[in-house]
Formats: sequence, structure tokens, C-alpha cells
Amino acid sequence: MREDNCIFCKIANGDIPSKALYEDNEFKVILDLGPATKGHALILPKNHYANIYDLPDEAASKAMLLAKKMTIHMTDKLGCDGFNLVQNNGKAAGQTVFHFHLHLIPRYNDDGQTLGWKPLEPTQEELEEIKKVITE
Repeated sequence: MREDNCIFCKIANGDIPSKALYEDNEFKVILDLGPATKGHALILPKNHYANIYDLPDEAASKAMLLAKKMTIHMTDKLGCDGFNLVQNNGKAAGQTVFHFHLHLIPRYNDDGQTLGWKPLEPTQEELEEIKKVITE
């Protein structure tokens, strides 16, 4: 399942060259061309899935296991101090390429990058209402 005009399909399947760190029958891990930090990589499935909503459970499990394997290896090789795993779904969440991908971002003390949000301050009642909406 490839999409002809998807750049990540083309990269994952070797139609466009990349700096590959790992490859198997289902995934390719490449260095990001616009990295947040040294070693920033992307896990790309070779099949096309627009986002996590489309990603089959088995592929999602394999992507997370691959992320664990890669972060352990990359931490050892790069000597980074931590890791962010980032996966965006939908334009409102910052997704710009609509092919599922998981960012592996090595973090270094004092690397100047931030990843965060301004925490809201919901009341206990608001939290309870949200809980009811989600669990009912």
C-alpha cells in the first residue's frame, strides 16, 4: 500500500535517497533533513498510513518496539542525555506530512530545544466531566 504522491512513501521505499539508519521489510529509519538536534531521526512505515488513526495495531506495536531499539542504540552511540518521541496527528497537532511517522529526537543537556505546552488549570469538576465524556 503506497501512495504515489507521498514523499515519505518514496523515501521509505528507496525511490528518493535518504540517510538510512535502519531498514527492514516494514520500516525505514532515516535522519531528518531538518533536525531539532544532532541525530534526529524518523521512523517511516513502508506502507502508507496517513496517521495513527489509520495505522494497524500490529504496525503501531512494531513502530514502538523499533523506537525503543533505536533510542537505546542511538543513546549509546551519540551519548545523548535523553530522548523525545514525537508523533503528530492532524494539522492542528502540527502534522505536515500526512504519512505516519515517529520522530526520534535525541536530547542533550543545554541543547536549546524545548518541547512543551502551557498547562491548563482545570477544576476537579471539569476533570470529572472530561472523564465522563471519554469513558462513557
